[in-house]
Amino acid sequence: MSEPHSGKVFCIGFQKTGTSSLRDALAKIGYRVCGVFGRDVPLEELRATFVERGLEIAKEYDAVEDMPWPLMFRELDQAFPGSKFILTIRETDRWYRSIANHFGPNPYHIQQLTYGDDAPAPVGHEARYREVYDAHNEAVRAYFADRPDDLLEFWLERGHGWDELGAFLSRDDIPTGQFVHTNSQKQRGKLINRIRGRLIRMGVPLKSMDG
Repeated sequence: MSEPHSGKVFCIGFQKTGTSSLRDALAKIGYRVCGVFGRDVPLEELRATFVERGLEIAKEYDAVEDMPWPLMFRELDQAFPGSKFILTIRETDRWYRSIANHFGPNPYHIQQLTYGDDAPAPVGHEARYREVYDAHNEAVRAYFADRPDDLLEFWLERGHGWDELGAFLSRDDIPTGQFVHTNSQKQRGKLINRIRGRLIRMGVPLKSMDG
């Protein structure tokens, strides 16, 4: 195998596409990974500064994932030549159901940054979310169309895992076996059950949790 890739790795898929799993996989093989930034920054300030903020943060890490990193993939490419880009992706229907289940109707300013001021939550704005999600994936593909070695489309739901990641990064020290699956529905169910069990042992009534 060729020399291992030593540049930065930018994960530029939207949230709920396997970003947490990829984050943990990269960390497992030695990358220092940064996740979401801008949670505590007001929307207007974030809109004006997120690219500048992101470029400064990226200097300190080997890899990044989650929002709003995907919105600045062009700037990341220009600022860090020789980097690799991973587009985590899933089928649009399944992606929308996942993000709608996760955020519901709850407003979130990073969603406004991504989908528009008038679409602060996925529930009630399905068409906009689908449109922006699909347009982003197509824009990434078009941007890297002449540079296939710099972009990996990573589909967890199609069975992609260590083999695809190792080949893309020219790593021959990749783990074998099942890939990381962080934040899966099964894991969330186990976590809820553990919390419920702990509350029961503490004598806390669970009617409020059960609705």
